[in-house]
Amino acid sequence: MTEFEQIFLSPPDVGEVERSNLLDAFDSNWIAPLGPFVDAFEADFVELTGVEHAVALSSGTAGLHLALLHVGVGRDDEVVVPTFTFAATAFAVSYVGARPVFVDSERSTWNIDPALLEELFEDRTRSGRLPAAVVTVDLYGQCADYDAIGAVCARYDVPIIEDAAEALGASWKGRPAGSFGTCGVFSFNGNKIITTSGGGMLVSDDHALAASVRHRASQAREPVVHYEHEIIGYNYRLSNLLAAVGRGQLQGLGSKIARRCEIGDRYRRELGDLDGWSFNPLDARGEPNHWLTVAQIDPSVTTDRTTIMNALTPERIETRPAWKPMHLQPVFEGCSTVGGSVAEEAFERGLCLPSGSSLTEDQQTRVIDALLRAVG
Repeated sequence: MTEFEQIFLSPPDVGEVERSNLLDAFDSNWIAPLGPFVDAFEADFVELTGVEHAVALSSGTAGLHLALLHVGVGRDDEVVVPTFTFAATAFAVSYVGARPVFVDSERSTWNIDPALLEELFEDRTRSGRLPAAVVTVDLYGQCADYDAIGAVCARYDVPIIEDAAEALGASWKGRPAGSFGTCGVFSFNGNKIITTSGGGMLVSDDHALAASVRHRASQAREPVVHYEHEIIGYNYRLSNLLAAVGRGQLQGLGSKIARRCEIGDRYRRELGDLDGWSFNPLDARGEPNHWLTVAQIDPSVTTDRTTIMNALTPERIETRPAWKPMHLQPVFEGCSTVGGSVAEEAFERGLCLPSGSSLTEDQQTRVIDALLRAVG
């Protein structure tokens, strides 16, 4: 058998601009956290998202943690989290001593179901204590239904924190991801649509929130000549070197989104007619960034997901199940959950396909041919 190169799910896509920026930052000796590339990277995000403030951080999870602290979430509070998400969304709630309450997805976006959210608020109103916040997630690069979610949260006066980690460049009814709610948080992990190897960004129109996040992320040092601290701080700031990479990545965001869209369209075109196959839903009210294309495979009709994954592994093609819902995770056993069947089905049938913007046409042909062989 011919030894093929590995095809990854969503690898970094970097080039000469990133390398040049990195060398510029290195040569300037701005190595430690903070520096001109950090300032410029934050300014880029203000322009991109249309918000007033941006704070570059060491991770998206750090942004969620600090946002929860700022809105006053504390020990024994409840925070609403979509059950269909990566664990970091719920982990951040645990960092502040609060308890996640998991809510199922709507079928049209796979994001949090606004009707179930309202049902939860009605129930908590009767018991006399509303959740302290809602953390939405823009799953697989598609924004949640912020018209409906915003209306529900406004009626009950519950703040929204937008986990837009997967959705940079996406929009909902023309409004950019990250610009909804009290603040938005992005991730630049190595598998995201742009990467700084590790990092994140919090954006907000709230000056006090941005200032609080910036202060806490810098060890909460007071502006005096000696080291003075009045609150607990964190080492959460992004380095100037990584911001240099991020600025280069951001220049190519449009082309990266366009390429991922092409990849998703081809999967749907060439595999969508297979018996038992469908794909992650796309809501026409928004513009996704097509971070990952996720096949839905009905095992009662065709070859099951696990068998397909096992067939692709020796061909050096990386695939992965869709996110396992949080209410099924052992670490969150016993947490309250509203619904769950939509997320459970999406997990049981969901197969994430190679979707990186560096995926070539020949490589995608390899993936499609391997999938066709696997289903017979």
